[in-house]
Amino acid sequence: MTDPALVPEHSVARGTDEEAASPRSDLKDAVGWIVFGLAVLVGSLTMDRLEQQNINPVTVPGLLPGLLGIAMILLGAIMAVRSWRRGALATRLPPATAHQREERKRVAIAVALCCGYGIVLVGHGIPFWLASTLYVTASILIFQRMAEDPAERRLTARAWAKAFVIAVVASVITWLVFERVFLVRLP
Repeated sequence: MTDPALVPEHSVARGTDEEAASPRSDLKDAVGWIVFGLAVLVGSLTMDRLEQQNINPVTVPGLLPGLLGIAMILLGAIMAVRSWRRGALATRLPPATAHQREERKRVAIAVALCCGYGIVLVGHGIPFWLASTLYVTASILIFQRMAEDPAERRLTARAWAKAFVIAVVASVITWLVFERVFLVRLP
């Protein structure tokens, strides 16, 4: 049996009272999922349909993302209705704890990294594998720098090398799977 004193604090499950999502928080999340689902659906509808190549409509590139976008919209709407019924607009949102502020900061950084990858790096002349290597390396190092443990926060030469090796392997494997298995040419 593991001694509770030896278990890191961040790995201990938190009580349901502290982590329970408020109806207002659920409503905000639902709106976010609906907006994201709409963006995915619009993006899938604007993709090239490849009609000039006599592609079967069931295999068009935007079909799966479009279906996923619709699913996100529907599930976000269900979540919004549920939170509204639970009094999302009638109750005040409690002040954020330090843990919740840290979570929000991490989510915002992850979203910024993903947007930077998708908007700035991919599709602008940089090979996919290089863009992905830069993105994964930066993500690993940034989140390691934000670790709770001061020893983990240090970015030594070994940490840089480890992040770079993981990024190169992940990028090359992803590129190979898409190019060789799925026969999808990446930018």
